[in-house]
Amino acid sequence: MLDLLLVLLASSPALAETPPEDPWLWLEDVEGEQALDWARERNEVSGALAEAPGFTELKDRLRAVYDSSEKIPYVTKIGSSYYNLWRDADHPRGLWRRTSLESYRTDAPEWETVLDVDALGKTEEVGWVWGGADCLAPEYRRCLVELSRGGSDATVMREFDAVDKAFVEGGFDLPEAKLGASWVDIDTLYVGTDFGEGSLTDSGYARTSRLWKRGTDIAAAPTAYEGEASDVWAGVRYDDTPGFERAVAVRATTFYSSTVGLLGPKGVLPIDKPDDANATLWKEWLLLELRSDFSVGKETFPAGSLIAAPLKLWMKGKKKPTPLFIPSDTTSLVRMATTKDHLVLNTLDTVKSRIEVLTPGKKAWARAPLAGAPANGRVTVRAVDSRDSNAYWMTTTDFVTPSTLWWGEIGAEPTALKQLPSFFDATGLAVSQHMATSKDGTKIPYFQVAREGLAMDGSHPTLLYGYGGFEISLQPSYSATRGIGWLEAGGVYTVANIRGGGEFGPRWHQAALKDKRHRAYEDFAAVAADLVARGVTTPERLGAMGGSNGGLLIGNMYTLYPEHFGALVCKVPLLDMRRYSKLLAGASWMGEYGDPDVPEQWAYIQTFSPYHNLDLSRAHPPMLITTSTRDDRVHPGHARKMAAKLLEADKDVLYYENIEGGHGGSANNEQAAYGAALDYAFLWKTLMPAPAPEPPATEAPTE
Repeated sequence: MLDLLLVLLASSPALAETPPEDPWLWLEDVEGEQALDWARERNEVSGALAEAPGFTELKDRLRAVYDSSEKIPYVTKIGSSYYNLWRDADHPRGLWRRTSLESYRTDAPEWETVLDVDALGKTEEVGWVWGGADCLAPEYRRCLVELSRGGSDATVMREFDAVDKAFVEGGFDLPEAKLGASWVDIDTLYVGTDFGEGSLTDSGYARTSRLWKRGTDIAAAPTAYEGEASDVWAGVRYDDTPGFERAVAVRATTFYSSTVGLLGPKGVLPIDKPDDANATLWKEWLLLELRSDFSVGKETFPAGSLIAAPLKLWMKGKKKPTPLFIPSDTTSLVRMATTKDHLVLNTLDTVKSRIEVLTPGKKAWARAPLAGAPANGRVTVRAVDSRDSNAYWMTTTDFVTPSTLWWGEIGAEPTALKQLPSFFDATGLAVSQHMATSKDGTKIPYFQVAREGLAMDGSHPTLLYGYGGFEISLQPSYSATRGIGWLEAGGVYTVANIRGGGEFGPRWHQAALKDKRHRAYEDFAAVAADLVARGVTTPERLGAMGGSNGGLLIGNMYTLYPEHFGALVCKVPLLDMRRYSKLLAGASWMGEYGDPDVPEQWAYIQTFSPYHNLDLSRAHPPMLITTSTRDDRVHPGHARKMAAKLLEADKDVLYYENIEGGHGGSANNEQAAYGAALDYAFLWKTLMPAPAPEPPATEAPTE
């Protein structure tokens, strides 16, 4: 308990720096007894929602889905085996298990358990949550396994033997921190972690990377690379691609800028690139994703482009990049994947997936659509094994079609391997796309899922979801939670592709950065107004939901546009934008929001800080605020303090804090089911309240 608090204070050093006028500062003491007692009292109040008709049935049905053996067991190829982390009713924390490709192709694969996370937690009396594994090629026997307490971002890392299925006695072992490590060879790691005073950035991540040899004291390991305290993080990753082995040093100077170089005996040889460009090294190629216009010679590549160049020539100053993707007004690059010989681009055209395969040749890059990729819905592609094959996994889905997992080889038609069952009744549901007009005239697309032939009479309970930040695109996806909790019961579901996201590339994101942040909120309000104008719903029957940066969005709907909504669900939110940069990972997001300690920037930040921008004289819709004690990314103090402030003002607000869960809000399926049921119970109760009972009939008076 004390150690955790010390880590918190180290990454959030400014309790004493906060102006004394904040009466709720004590709620930032994450595991302080007074703060936890306050949270437990609020949980008792919000727990009354669990008494609502149908709550238990909804929670149990969601839990059954989360525990279902019919879920797709997505796998990662490690060596010759295919690994999966599986959670169900008997294994709420998960089984790390493996099978062969031949067995995986069958309807009932034979799984071999490698690590039982539940059993480990019981033995060690710690609520471990799986954090992933990195196994050393080419044997893939030794792995670095990460585990977190309750789902936090901070993890412990231990060396594990995948053949013996046991932790290595005397092996590499790192204590809890927001850490990272990369194999160099069986006896050597590059490690970034909390090495003590001065070793972390202001954001709480590693500032230095050390070269750690097996059997030596990590405290004596030499520093291989270091950044500045003001960086988001700095570290070294070892690229073990055969024939292209190299140590790559990275400084993330802000969330959207970085320096990259090759680490050698004489230090770091920088790779010349725009500060805000993402650099990927793929065998002999340098790939640059541009966030701003970039000129090379007489040619200018617009923001949102992907360009490629031979790394050796680039390092020698011979810069003749090849454009691999140039955005249009409606298209953007979402992600890319590399197989042994190909580059697969996942792009969007008006928020609809397009997949293209690019192949480098002696004189030019060839390009072609991915065979068998559907033209509608959401499509994602990832390599099966980027080192040794051109096989790929493809997942296809949309709002009403269960996800399907495909296996394919580039150049041939893919084969469907697994499909989710229909966890909810989607009969009669139709998906449509619409455009709202924001305050400045910009057209904002949004998706709508509703019954076919929907009567435009304003009678429909409607849920609007949004995010609008960090260049993250909201695309169609199948959700049993949403389907069971909302759509099946007759609700209309909508997703707003507001600015701040990446739906139309960097320009869409940058249009709502820092002092332009208000545009994201104007966009969301415009979609809300459009739903009413089209006759889908009314403000009284319109709810909105968002989490993390989306929780900040919901907080601003509460303070700036309360008249648009009948209910709001605000999950793991940022809300105190005066303090956010001093709390946990908050300093890493100043590239998104600005620095509140700079007066000129605080002048605009305070206009979208819900905690400071609250007019208590206005009417506000009921709101449910949820968070997790173990969220060490967005500090639970944001949610706690906002709820306390609103409760003191006698506003209609409910608060729920899960004691575990991390930034995702839950550590196991039972917690996830309860949290989701709570959200939907609140929305239905608020947006569609039960009619008041008729007064008892009275007999007419007799003379």
